[in-house]
Amino acid sequence: MPHFDLVELIRTVGYLGVFTIVFLESGLLIGFFFPGDSVLFTAGFLASQGFLDIKILIAGCFIFAVLGDSIGYYIGKTLGPKIFTRENSIFFHRKHLERANRFYEKHGGKTIILARFIPVIRAFAPVVAGAGKMNYKRFVFFNFFGGILWAIGVTLAGFYLGSLIPDVDKYLLPIVGLIVIASVLPGLHHMLTDAELRASLIKRVKRS
Repeated sequence: MPHFDLVELIRTVGYLGVFTIVFLESGLLIGFFFPGDSVLFTAGFLASQGFLDIKILIAGCFIFAVLGDSIGYYIGKTLGPKIFTRENSIFFHRKHLERANRFYEKHGGKTIILARFIPVIRAFAPVVAGAGKMNYKRFVFFNFFGGILWAIGVTLAGFYLGSLIPDVDKYLLPIVGLIVIASVLPGLHHMLTDAELRASLIKRVKRS
């Protein structure tokens, strides 16, 4: 999504649209394609210009991020191992779920926090935690802490950046462009450091 479209999108959908994106991307399987980090940062950035109220923004983003992860956990707990045999569809790809499962096996409970900053993994980690019967109280702790760091932290980062730069509206497009690039880097890093993913990528390149 071009950066100027992202700005226009947030200006058009407002609070409800931002909260919906955060909710869908936080553990509901169908939201893995949303640019969550970019939306949060850009929304905070626009709040610094008076377009949105930062207090309402961070409160709503936090609530819907935590709620999304909680529902994802419930989905995983309800469906259990069956979800790993679910057929691929437009909104669901089993390989993403399996990738999140490997990430969970490697990092344990803190996956719920770390996954907040990794696109795709973010949408599947709570489901994997539920399917793996992670202790709910433990999950709630990581869910709240991750929600604070991601939903509130990233949004405030955008807000304070916008507040600190003089005449920031002149640099809006390139800054938001950098935001979009930065939001992709964690996923790219994970791809390059994951041996299986790296091998799969090389194989696809050789086929093309």
